[in-house]
Amino acid sequence: MENKWSVLTVTTIGIFMASLDASLLVVGLPVVISELGADLATGSWLITVYRLALTILLVPIGRLGDMYGRVKLYSLGYFIFAISSLLCALSLDIYQLLIFRLIQGVGGAFMFVNSMAIVTDAFAERGLGLGIGVNQVAINAGTILGYTLSGVIISLYGWRTLFLINVPIGIFGGIWARLRLKERNVYKKMEQFDFTGAVIFSISLTLLMLGLTSGAITSLIPLSLVIASLALLTIFIIIEKDRVHPMLDLKLFKIKTFTAGNISNLLNGISFASLAFLISTYLEIIAGESPIQAGLSLIPIDLTLILVGPVSGWLSDKIGARILSTTGLVITSIALIILSNLSISLNYDILLLGLVLGGLGVGLFRSPNASSVMGSVPSEKRGVAAGVRSTIINTSIALSIPFSIAIISTTIPSSEISSMINNRRVGIESITEVTELVQGIKNALVASAILNIIAAVISYLREEKRRVGYSKIPHLAE
Repeated sequence: MENKWSVLTVTTIGIFMASLDASLLVVGLPVVISELGADLATGSWLITVYRLALTILLVPIGRLGDMYGRVKLYSLGYFIFAISSLLCALSLDIYQLLIFRLIQGVGGAFMFVNSMAIVTDAFAERGLGLGIGVNQVAINAGTILGYTLSGVIISLYGWRTLFLINVPIGIFGGIWARLRLKERNVYKKMEQFDFTGAVIFSISLTLLMLGLTSGAITSLIPLSLVIASLALLTIFIIIEKDRVHPMLDLKLFKIKTFTAGNISNLLNGISFASLAFLISTYLEIIAGESPIQAGLSLIPIDLTLILVGPVSGWLSDKIGARILSTTGLVITSIALIILSNLSISLNYDILLLGLVLGGLGVGLFRSPNASSVMGSVPSEKRGVAAGVRSTIINTSIALSIPFSIAIISTTIPSSEISSMINNRRVGIESITEVTELVQGIKNALVASAILNIIAAVISYLREEKRRVGYSKIPHLAE
């Protein structure tokens, strides 16, 4: 049997790579667009298409992992990621790059969802919180490093190098995974894969993601996409209830811990994922800082989150997840309330205190919550459970900025917000615009705090005792 620390090392590298490439092109996007002669609207899809592939495939791939083996699919993800990264680096135009970024997202999905399930398998008996905590650090570190590393590499070696780095790491990781990881469960290969359910679910999520990222939600096209998505999701649920071998076993939602943990994750994600957007908008437009200065100002929250993650995971193994997760959500709410006291004149003390407390709160919440959710499901369902959890996280990220903009729009028209963001400034001659924007950001922070309080209540309702099989959850067998 393989050493669980080897499992953690192999999976951490994979999930780090998948997270890194989700943010890798954000800073370098203007350079890529310029070199390939593309427009901004098309170029922005280089970021969107990766996350879209990552999101819509998580649950289907999780189900396939439960059926055919998580290690096989995880290793395959490494090779897909490496080959598609090479093709990205060799792309001759924006459309080739878009296609290869889509394939790269597929590889990232294979690694992302199966890494969490593999870690849960390895650490289920002891140390699950710590194992998942380290994985969470890899996700956060990958995202943060993607923003900073891309700027340095592009300046020195060009944007194609960003993708070439993945090639040797991906090939090595795939070989290492096949050599070091072992399948821990007997998989049910004779079960049929629910192709119809997978297609309906993927289309539904695609429409939802497009609706949430294509403009104001009250506009005709975005609203129509969201409504169509919800209609398909309803059809999906109806179909899945009668399937002998469903893609998504809806009985999982009978597990109180699984459901409470995922709902609290959704609410926290909607509020926290937009925090960087709100604070950077405030710092650049109201305080007049450069993008680099704004990015450096956000370091306290990132560092705190990275440092607290493994500790909170380790603590959850000792004292349980419910108290830690709930406390983390309450602290996050306090942080958001503190940040809502920012005014036209920048107060660095308020900013620093709010960001540090925000990192502390989310750091206390994420790892114990992930450990609780993954530890509550039967071992043979961990792949699809990890897919559900990751899908919810990605959906909350997609919802976060539209949610914040909707709140800000109650004090200042969205068209004026867009103009200010594009110009990176507010008209100095209009103190009214400045006041309205600040008030809108404050309102969004307060609304986010309320979401976290609701999440804290839901988090506290979870059952503390970890359940690891259907045999120990009688109502699932009904």
